[in-house]
Amino acid sequence: MATLPNDVVQSLFVTGLKNVHGVEHQALALIDRQLDHLADYPEVEDALRRHRGETEQQIQRVEEILSGFGETHSAVKDFALSISGNLAALAHVFAPDEILKNSFANYAFENFEAASYTSLIALAEAGSFGGPTALLQTSLREEQAMAAWIDEHNAPLTLKYAARRAAGETASH
Repeated sequence: MATLPNDVVQSLFVTGLKNVHGVEHQALALIDRQLDHLADYPEVEDALRRHRGETEQQIQRVEEILSGFGETHSAVKDFALSISGNLAALAHVFAPDEILKNSFANYAFENFEAASYTSLIALAEAGSFGGPTALLQTSLREEQAMAAWIDEHNAPLTLKYAARRAAGETASH
C-alpha cells in the first residue's frame, strides 16, 4: 500500500474520533432507555449495566486521544446521535417483542462500533500515531465482547421470551 500523506490520515483520524465519540453517546442513550424495560430479563440488564460502564470509559479514552491532537469532541454530533439513540430505543417500546428487537439492534450496533474502532486503529497505524492504538484496541475488545455476549444469548433469550408469551406472562420487557 502506498504511503498516505500524514495530514490526510490525521484529519480522517480526528474526524473518526469525533464520530465514534458521538456514537458512544448514542450507545449510552440506547442503553439507558433499555434499562428501564428489563424487569423480566435481569441477565440482559446486568450485561447492559456492565457495558454502560465500559462505554463511559470508551468516551474518556476517545477524549484523551482527541486532547493529544489538540482537539475536542463535537457537541453537535454528540447531541444529535444521543437524540437518535433515544428515538431508536423508543421505536421498540410498543412492540410486543421489544426485548428481541432491542437485542437484534444491540448486536448490530456493537458490531458497528467494533468496525469503527478497527478503522481508527488502521488510521492510527497508518499515521504512526502509536499512543492511541492501545486505547482503541481496549475499546475494540470491549465492543467485540459485548457483541459476542449478545450473540451467545440470542437463542436462550428468544426461547425465554417465547416461554413467557406461552405462559401468558408479560414478555416484551
